[in-house]
Amino acid sequence: MTKEEFQNKISGLEEVNIELGPGNRKKKGYLGIDSVDIEGVDIVFNIEKGVPFIPDNSVDNYFSNHLLEHIDNYEGLIKEIHRTLKKGGQAEMVVPHFTNSYFYSDYTHKRTFGLFSFDYFCEEEYQLRTKVPNFYTKKRFKILKRELRFGSQFLFFHWILQVFKKMVNRNDFTKEFYEISLSNFVRCSEVRFIISPVK
Repeated sequence: MTKEEFQNKISGLEEVNIELGPGNRKKKGYLGIDSVDIEGVDIVFNIEKGVPFIPDNSVDNYFSNHLLEHIDNYEGLIKEIHRTLKKGGQAEMVVPHFTNSYFYSDYTHKRTFGLFSFDYFCEEEYQLRTKVPNFYTKKRFKILKRELRFGSQFLFFHWILQVFKKMVNRNDFTKEFYEISLSNFVRCSEVRFIISPVK
């Protein structure tokens, strides 16, 4: 797809919302980009190559649900998201937590994620109390939201974990305390981030 073809596809849209790797469960109101040609996918393209057909500063919102753990070219894709998001645009990313017991079952998973994963793309002022290196790339984001999610296939434990989830997500201190001190004892299912580019 060329940039001209993409512009034709989004012409007339009030907002340009894109879901990366939706499979057949695309979010309502979003254009789906995936490497497989199935129902719900609007643009068939290998996301490992980024999104070169999307012009700079043209996307209002990105969404991805359990995609980034499959990506080899992770930093390249994050840079592409930064390039194509409008100033004030947002990317919502849901990824498996490193303690998710199902993470290691899937041989297509390339990397794990934790509470600090996107801090590597932030200035220190947007990081948590525990600082991480941010010199790997010059692309910068603000983290607007980070949420630890818990669950179990066993109903009784699931409801207990929902109470625990509320306690953990009270503020940044409780989230950080969980990950550093309690994550070996209580497993987390996934992490949800909402990030916005600093331009």
